[in-house]
Amino acid sequence: MSPDQDNAPALPTGRPAAGILTELTALRTADAPTRGGRTFAYVYDAGREGLDELAAEAYAAYATVNGLDPTVFPSVARLENDLVGAAAALLGAPPGSQGTFTSGGTESILLAVKTARDHARSTRGVSDPQLVLPSTAHAAFHKAAAYLGLEPVVVPVDPVTYKANPTAMAAAITPRTALVVASAPSYAHGVIDPVARIAEAAAEHEVLCHVDACIGGWLLPYLRKAGRTVEPFDFSLPGVTSLSVDLHKYGYADKGASVVLYRNAELRRHQYFAHAGWPGYPVVNPTVQGTKSAGLLAQAWAVLQHIGEDGYTTLAARVAEASDHLLEGLRTTPDVHILGEPEAGLVAFTVLTPATPDGTAATPDLSLLLHLADEMRVRGWYLQPQLSFDGLPPNLHLTLTPATVDRVDALLTDLPEALASARSLPPITADPALTDLAATLDPDTLTPEDVAGILAFAGLGEGPDGSGGPGGLPERMAPVLFLLDTLPARLKERLLTEFVGSVFRLRTP
Repeated sequence: MSPDQDNAPALPTGRPAAGILTELTALRTADAPTRGGRTFAYVYDAGREGLDELAAEAYAAYATVNGLDPTVFPSVARLENDLVGAAAALLGAPPGSQGTFTSGGTESILLAVKTARDHARSTRGVSDPQLVLPSTAHAAFHKAAAYLGLEPVVVPVDPVTYKANPTAMAAAITPRTALVVASAPSYAHGVIDPVARIAEAAAEHEVLCHVDACIGGWLLPYLRKAGRTVEPFDFSLPGVTSLSVDLHKYGYADKGASVVLYRNAELRRHQYFAHAGWPGYPVVNPTVQGTKSAGLLAQAWAVLQHIGEDGYTTLAARVAEASDHLLEGLRTTPDVHILGEPEAGLVAFTVLTPATPDGTAATPDLSLLLHLADEMRVRGWYLQPQLSFDGLPPNLHLTLTPATVDRVDALLTDLPEALASARSLPPITADPALTDLAATLDPDTLTPEDVAGILAFAGLGEGPDGSGGPGGLPERMAPVLFLLDTLPARLKERLLTEFVGSVFRLRTP
């Protein structure tokens, strides 16, 4: 570090609060809206007046409380026990079940996988554990496997229903299996795996079974209360040993609120980390985090208390209403094809090239689909593009919330117009030379200059000569996503890693 850098101040001498808040507000103008029902991914909007203000005030009341030690801050234990107890009651957990409040679905899944790994090690002596999961299981399971040293065993799903194949899942279980996974529903397509058969197969092999109900866990029971048919997916099935449910999804709490549940305390014990072999205070951490603000816990507790049983039933009915209306409209839109039978607030659809008189079947049109996503964004809608994978078609993903009920008609009006505009655009094609080159590249040996050049070609980041905005995105994402769809998975992962790294990177003057 140069002397000038060493003496440079890290921060200004101090700024008035009003100016700081004005700047924060201005920064938000480039973000997708989180309220109003036009962003169909990442956000869950109950559409209830005053809920955001309640959550903010509850957070502020507990922002300085340290959730690390409930013996010093006993209110933390009270709030967490209330939340976990509510989730356990809703999801059919038996007497003796236990759970933990976490920062989100990824942490809940990470803890469930750790629990299964350590349980398999201590009860069956498994030293090289495997994780059996359908190909549609959330990426967080692969992240947990990478962090915790498990081998993922990925089982293809049914190509028509997009649900896990219980026979194939059962066949994949071996003496090394620590955990079998099912989704209720899967994120990508919004369909519920046949949890009963998967959990039964796991139990027959004396293996733990985790249900990823991060999305559906707080919605499906209330859909049932609202009169919808929902197949069992929770602890009412004897083979289900753990389950994750996010409160910041259909519980409508602010981001950073989830619960992981276990059938009994003996299982939950494997989740904990305890250490007394140092000169400081004895450490017992139920979650990955140690010190943590109790603010997120308090706001989630407040939101659940405020909405209540009747409120959640009403909100679930509104989600179902929005889903019914959207699905009906999509089915009457030419060349639009819904994937599977969505059951829990999530919908995925693709766009097909029409069948020809000579018998050529309709096939997904990736170029048209991605142009459509851009055209809808021009019109103020965010539909999440999902690329093709292992024979499963590319699609646009929508998350429905109560706030979208009054927006579905407008979306269905804009969709045909956007589709017509998308058809008028030149089709995107892959450069054959680049595709051939990509097949020969080893992601592990690419130099930073190689990666920068590829990213610049794709329209992401800056080129090796410094051209392009740092971590900048093009106005239209279709060409970028089309290119990514053609690349091998590991190369795609390397490029995306480098791109995100370019967004979060220190820059010298």
